[in-house]
Amino acid sequence: MISKNELKYYSSLLKKKFRDKENKFLIEGEKIVREGIQSEYNCEIIFVTKQFVEENKKIISKLQNGKFRLEILSNSDFSKLTDTVNPQGIAAVINHPVSKRKIDSDLVVCLDNISDPGNLGTIIRNCDWFGIRDLVLVNNCADPYNPKAIRSSMGSIFHLNIFTEFEFEKDFKKLFALGYKLIFTDTKGEDIDSFSFTGKIIITFSNEANGPSENIKSLSQTRITIPRIGKAESLNVASASAVILDHLTKKKIK
Repeated sequence: MISKNELKYYSSLLKKKFRDKENKFLIEGEKIVREGIQSEYNCEIIFVTKQFVEENKKIISKLQNGKFRLEILSNSDFSKLTDTVNPQGIAAVINHPVSKRKIDSDLVVCLDNISDPGNLGTIIRNCDWFGIRDLVLVNNCADPYNPKAIRSSMGSIFHLNIFTEFEFEKDFKKLFALGYKLIFTDTKGEDIDSFSFTGKIIITFSNEANGPSENIKSLSQTRITIPRIGKAESLNVASASAVILDHLTKKKIK
């Protein structure tokens, strides 16, 4: 049975400063919990409500036969672990992997000051769909382990290598030495339809309101854009990422 102190400790992971300190984060929902426990991340504990147990006996049986600590909570206690209005009744605490992989894919995505966790999670999901393995976050991006970002990613958070501690000039220069070119998206860039995919590329998506950060501009070799036909001033950054990744991955396959 979980103690009050433990419940308080785990509920603190809803806040970024405690996630960073403990190197852990909360996930919620049947699909995302399933993705989490099947990933290379380590699951520390799983929480379920009594109602979830009654309605999902097969799932509970599998969890009880696994290597996971399983705690059944009242609705009141479970609500302390979630920020959703109508939680599904299952949540878990995940530890970050100890080792970090190196960036080695030909197409890397860089997110520049993407402040909305919903957009961030959707871009992570888009990256997963188009087979992107390496994702770099720079210039005050939202926390990818924010509950909203995780929900928006629909479990894709567990399928990518996400680099959040990126020393800007030092780490980019290392990638440049390996043959990578940095490009960014902008309304005044080269038409994506005519852009030639050659070599290793880091494609950057930036904050919609502010545009690319100055340090991104200064290190980039070129800029690209999606040609506009209608009168909309701009595209949502998550939508734009899907269009551009579709183009780039198709050209890469060819």
